[in-house]
Amino acid sequence: MSDNPKSSYREKEVLALLQDKETQKRGFEMIVAQYSEQLYWQIRRMVLSHDDANDLLQNTFIKAWMNIDYFRADAKLSTWLYRIALNECLTFLNKQRAQNTITIDDPEASVIQKLEGDSYFSGEEAQLLLQKALLTLPEKQRMVFNLKYYEEMKYEEMSEIFGTSVGALKASYHHAVKKIEKYLESTN
Repeated sequence: MSDNPKSSYREKEVLALLQDKETQKRGFEMIVAQYSEQLYWQIRRMVLSHDDANDLLQNTFIKAWMNIDYFRADAKLSTWLYRIALNECLTFLNKQRAQNTITIDDPEASVIQKLEGDSYFSGEEAQLLLQKALLTLPEKQRMVFNLKYYEEMKYEEMSEIFGTSVGALKASYHHAVKKIEKYLESTN
C-alpha cells in the first residue's frame, strides 16, 4: 500500500479495516483522506464561511467516528458521510437563523457580509452573485442544487442521502434553477 491513502482507496478494503478494532483507526484515517475535500466544499457551499465549514467538517467526522460501528455497508460510505454533513449544515443554519433575530427583514444579509469579509473567499463578482442567488433558496433545495451542479451527483445517489424520490429531487433542482435565473435577471 502506498503512503498516500487517497490514491490507494478501495472501499471494500476500508470497510474490512473498519470491522476489526485493531485496524479501525487506520481505515477511518483513509476515509478522512478520501472524503475531506469534497465534504468540505459541499459544507462550504451551504454555510459560505471557511471557518464554519471547517468546524462542521470536523463535527461530521467526529459523528461518523462515534457511530462507525453502526454503519451498515448497504449504503456507500460517501452517501452516509454526506447525510451526516448535510444534517450538520441544517442544524448549524437553523441555529444561525435563530441567532440572527436582528436581521429579520433580511436574514441572508449577515451571511453575505460574512462571505464578503471571508479572506478565504476569492470569488469574483459573478460567483458572489451566484452565492447570493443560492441564499434565496430553501436549504434543502440549495443542497440539491449544490450536489447536482457542483458535485455532478446522480439523482439516485441523492435519493439515498435525502430519503426522497428521484422525481422529487429533479423537480427540486428544476425549481432551484428557475429561482436562480429569476434572481440573476432581477439584478441586471
